[in-house]
Amino acid sequence: MTVNEDIKQACAVMERGGVILYPTDTVWGIGCDATNEEAVRRVYDIKHRADSKAMLVLVDSEAKVEFYVREVPPVAWDLIELSTRPLTIIYDGARNLAPNLLAEDGSVGIRVTNEPFSKQLCMRFKRAIVSTSANISGRPAPSIFADIDEEIKAAVDYVVESRRDETDRPSPSSIIKLGAGGLVKVIRE
Repeated sequence: MTVNEDIKQACAVMERGGVILYPTDTVWGIGCDATNEEAVRRVYDIKHRADSKAMLVLVDSEAKVEFYVREVPPVAWDLIELSTRPLTIIYDGARNLAPNLLAEDGSVGIRVTNEPFSKQLCMRFKRAIVSTSANISGRPAPSIFADIDEEIKAAVDYVVESRRDETDRPSPSSIIKLGAGGLVKVIRE
């Protein structure tokens, strides 16, 4: 299967409210349409995770951030531009996303991906895609496909073919929370 066919298939599954297993700019992720409340609920169920714990989303460009956040602090653009590795920014005032995806305070973590596969997937899907590590809650996040639990593989509706044979073990993203008045808090370096 070509990468284009793989992306087309993954998008079709998410359009129908399905859940996918896919490679990101960091670890392998479980994903779905970030605007579909029922699909998001399934991701929580697959991970055996309380839905009070928010999940982040991937987008393919800085422009998409503004669609999902009421007011993007100006420092966010500098952080995105200057970051040398994947960076998830937690923004206040999330909008246009499934309510059960957000933290209790209404914030959401968004990462602009530059990795070719996940960037193309986000671009073709035209909406934010949930990206949470492909593990049962409390277990280690699998950085390569071979480490993913069979229970996870069986629970999703589509497992992406691309990048399954990679052996490099990428790190999770850095996480920064941007608060009111320009407050910047490092959650994970």
